[in-house]
Amino acid sequence: MIRSAACRFIQHSTGSRRHLFVTPFLRFPTDASSVPPSPQNPFIHEQQPNQETPISGGGEDHGAARDNWGNRAKVRSSYEDEQARVLRAALSHVPRVGWSDSAMIYGARDVCVSPSIVGSFPRREAALVEFFMDDCLQKLIDRIDSGVDLNDLILSDRLVKLIRIRLEMQVPYISKWPQALSIQAQPMNLPTSLKQRAALMDEIWHAAGDHGSDIDWYVKRTVLGGIYSTSEVYMMTDDSPEFRNTWNFLEHRVKDAFELQKSVLEVAYLAEAIGASVGSSMKGFVKRVFQA
Repeated sequence: MIRSAACRFIQHSTGSRRHLFVTPFLRFPTDASSVPPSPQNPFIHEQQPNQETPISGGGEDHGAARDNWGNRAKVRSSYEDEQARVLRAALSHVPRVGWSDSAMIYGARDVCVSPSIVGSFPRREAALVEFFMDDCLQKLIDRIDSGVDLNDLILSDRLVKLIRIRLEMQVPYISKWPQALSIQAQPMNLPTSLKQRAALMDEIWHAAGDHGSDIDWYVKRTVLGGIYSTSEVYMMTDDSPEFRNTWNFLEHRVKDAFELQKSVLEVAYLAEAIGASVGSSMKGFVKRVFQA
């Protein structure tokens, strides 16, 4: 499966473009009586050398329109950069005031931007949570690309390590993470939340060594998504030093998934041994689901 997580969700809409039309116009002498009539047709005035030549939507006007579009694009890009700076600065205030307008206002002041920019975010708190999710995904990709040591680990240990790296990014915000989950679960925010989590599972499986593209691709990511979510919820109630219990819980859940693979394969072999036609198909399906 071609990696597409980084470019799929870290995008900013540039809005709908409008086409600019330059209306052709004509220029005529203001004093028609000063131009002598043509001998061939007394009703047509001849063009005098010092008079302006009529034009019809010349290239200069279209060039100005293109320059106008270029300036608009620069302004929009600059505004989006300001929004990103505000959201990034707001994250430092989340542990104190939560995922809220207040955090965004403090962030705007930190980067010397007018707090009125907060009104430009259509879903305020959701924009902040979604920015954090995208930022964490990018950080995970950077860690993987920088050379996270996974080569000497078996598949289950690779998955545990990658999920732990990602969950550790939430540690500074753990006291406010229930609020983030509540924001993500709102109907208007749920589609984006599901897409972001699907992109995360895709990246983890990709980094762990899975490059499949068949139906098992969805099954494996669904299983891993369940493990990630249960570990995330467990983490919010974990008061052990450095979240030691959470990492043990995560490791056991991943191993349980692979034990389930073993158990189902044993049932498949037994069914095949007694002549059940479903045996071979079940064994093949489960093997594809859990094989890296």
